[in-house]
Amino acid sequence: MFIGRDKELNALDKLYESEKFEFVVIYGRRRVGKTALINQFIGDKKSIYFMGVESNEKQNLENLSKSIIEFSSGIQAETSFASFQAALEYVFKLAENERIILTIDEYPYVARSSKSLASTLQLLIDKYKDTSKLMLILCGSSMSYMEDHVLAYKAPLYGRRTAQMKILPFDFEESCRYFNNLSDEDKALIYGIVGGTPQYLLQMSDKLSVEENIKNTYLNPMSFLYEEPVNLLKQEVREPAIYTAIITAIATGHSRMSEISTKVGEDTNVCSNYLKNLINLGIIQKETPYGEKASKKSIYSIEDNMFYFWYRFVLDNNSVIARGAADMVYKRIEPQLSNYMGRVFEEICMQYLWKQLLEGNAPIEFVSLGRWWGNDPIQKTQAEIDIMGEQDSESALFAECKWRNEKVDLDILETLIGRSKLFHYTKVHYYLFSKSGFTKGCMEKAEEMGNVTLVSYADILRSMK
Repeated sequence: MFIGRDKELNALDKLYESEKFEFVVIYGRRRVGKTALINQFIGDKKSIYFMGVESNEKQNLENLSKSIIEFSSGIQAETSFASFQAALEYVFKLAENERIILTIDEYPYVARSSKSLASTLQLLIDKYKDTSKLMLILCGSSMSYMEDHVLAYKAPLYGRRTAQMKILPFDFEESCRYFNNLSDEDKALIYGIVGGTPQYLLQMSDKLSVEENIKNTYLNPMSFLYEEPVNLLKQEVREPAIYTAIITAIATGHSRMSEISTKVGEDTNVCSNYLKNLINLGIIQKETPYGEKASKKSIYSIEDNMFYFWYRFVLDNNSVIARGAADMVYKRIEPQLSNYMGRVFEEICMQYLWKQLLEGNAPIEFVSLGRWWGNDPIQKTQAEIDIMGEQDSESALFAECKWRNEKVDLDILETLIGRSKLFHYTKVHYYLFSKSGFTKGCMEKAEEMGNVTLVSYADILRSMK
């Protein structure tokens, strides 16, 4: 089942229709759907597809040779080109008379086994770019390798690509397309549980309840998701145990560098390097209070919902899950789900605001969005604002998000107004987001003020249709 990626497919189709040499770099985390995207694109086109394996140069050259020979002759043969240069030059020449796509998937595996491959590609691109109609696609899951050895200024292939695509997980709207049969609330819960990574979304069934889905996946020792975070880290990093300790520390509320360092038992400089790698992988994010460039108040949080759920609820219960006690563990998880969804709902609300901006419906044309936290000198307490965004030094929006079963009352709006006065904007617009709607008093006050937008979860879903 292939869903979404319309923008990426349209971009690839435009490049394909150019009829001149094109070199596209596609990269992104594992499981995010890069190979599915490529297969969808090349499905009805003349193409050679080759996936690198974590082996030696000889094995990869043999596999590439088989793909090329099968394409050009229609038969499977055991013969092999003498070198990568000979194999690739053959393809460049084949494409002098017709449009051909050559995909090298998991390129880092091939390039690591053949140190001269990048230079060979550089040589052949420079030689044939004006005469060949080849569309070359290099794809990789190792984010650091693709960025450092393919896209970076010092890389041999720098300046040769004609396009690059960083494939990201789906947002909430795109993820909902997997789950036509789920209730509205369950759509948000499933997104909160697995995020927008296609491979994880496919583990969930819209014919089952949220409870059944959690039990079938995270609480089932035989399921794909049961050990997925650990397996993914083993593929991406050299010391998964330390990374696991750092993510666990963050998942259990240790969000500042000093707290993480103490919890893990490693120096802050050591932790800093590991955190940078986790940020590059899209697992962890570093946040500073909105509007502050560098701050001692910076915190770290888990960006990927699948990791967030697993480290919050699964890791500590591993021994019980291994003994088949899924019902017992779910009873521990269920009372915490509403609180867990608070941060996820903020993410959904941010996505809604961006959509409103891009569709020209935003009262404040902000340039970025983020959370803010800091000292409230008036109330003499620490204060937080779920979302804020600035248009310029005079205009900003402030938003509060509530994922709870009761309606949002006037006190939430009044608190948000009070906190907005910690800043000095002259034009302000307020948003209240609510899972369950708003009280009459809140709606009347919002209408009276004129610069307040009330958005229920149902409104967010309606905006997606």
